[in-house]
Amino acid sequence: MKLNKWIFLLLAFLAAMCMTLIGVAIGIRSTLGAAGAIFVLIIIMGTGFTLKKKMSDTL
Repeated sequence: MKLNKWIFLLLAFLAAMCMTLIGVAIGIRSTLGAAGAIFVLIIIMGTGFTLKKKMSDTL
């Protein structure tokens, strides 16, 4: 597997983990935890989409 595929796999794993943390935070009624997980999820997803755009533009 190429290096860029591993990066996308890592980003996907981190995004799934943030989605899980959102559910856990809601379960324990932690508004701050849910908000933090949503914020981190937005950053991770944005990074993934930005990297994908940059890699498709270079081809």
